[in-house]
Amino acid sequence: QKKAPPAPTTAAVRGAAAGGRARGRRRRHEPPRRHREPLPYSSIARLLTVRADTRPDGSGVRSADFDVDASRDLWARVFFPVSGPAPPAPVVVYFHGGGFALFSSSIRYFDALCRRLCRGLGAAAVVSVNYRLAPEHKFPAAYDDAMDTLLFLDAHNGAIPNAGPLQLDLSNCFLAGESAGGNIIHHAWAWAASDKNNNNKPTRRKLRVAGLLSVQPYFGGEERTESELALDGVAPIVSLRRSDFWWRAFLPAGATRDHPAAHVTEDNVGLAEEGFPPVMVVVGGFDPLQDWQRRYADVLRRKGKRVNVVEFLKLADSARAIEEMRAFVESNCKSASQSSDAP
Repeated sequence: QKKAPPAPTTAAVRGAAAGGRARGRRRRHEPPRRHREPLPYSSIARLLTVRADTRPDGSGVRSADFDVDASRDLWARVFFPVSGPAPPAPVVVYFHGGGFALFSSSIRYFDALCRRLCRGLGAAAVVSVNYRLAPEHKFPAAYDDAMDTLLFLDAHNGAIPNAGPLQLDLSNCFLAGESAGGNIIHHAWAWAASDKNNNNKPTRRKLRVAGLLSVQPYFGGEERTESELALDGVAPIVSLRRSDFWWRAFLPAGATRDHPAAHVTEDNVGLAEEGFPPVMVVVGGFDPLQDWQRRYADVLRRKGKRVNVVEFLKLADSARAIEEMRAFVESNCKSASQSSDAP
């Protein structure tokens, strides 16, 4: 009998987050109405959502929701440790996966994963962004929301509403994302690196993106790669049919998967010659998009950027994945004296 393949990295990290999740009785409640999932499966989604709670869970992590722009229901959930390094704390701005069309920051899995990251990445604060979803909000809505969240953090000098005395160290800001979130952080940085985004708003003043943590980033193209053909239907969620549907939902009407949002090449990568932060790309062994993820890393290398590709195959590798991420964050953080001189 043929054995089932090991879980890909996304599922591995999911397992670690769920397994390491504190038994917090108070987070089982439904979130506030304005933070409910506006999806066709909303009745099911509500059963999977959890509320933020400023009281610490069993592992000492607190959480709080705050609005970035209430007029378009753009909000975020911050996770921060009760005990940790003296403020200000390094910050990881996280973007969830779901093909640009699914899930939210209040879904139990992503809530648990961000708690796991908060505990595992050297007691950094984690800001999970609830960006707008396709097909109601197509390209570039998710990128706009990412950029505006960075602008919000910068405008508030790292202070977070509803999070008490928490103060973020904006000179040590890391962008992290899984699947579609990995795509978002690449494009968000490219916009942040320019002096203005596509709405002609000035970008950050104090915020320094110290690195990108890209977990099985969602890239693609019209070509069918070897991994897509070999692993279609093997991964638990991603299939070619679903992936094609999600791209159609997100990309501009009439665009193909070779659109620059999906298909990053040396010609359209849009990187500044200087200042692009180090990148850690996590590739899952049974993700059908793994060839696109390796190509993305290769594009960055050919442009002279620092890239570390980490590949995992098994569920048991998830703890080591978190350790690799922590080492990446710690190695790219500025010291207090360096941070005071940051541009």
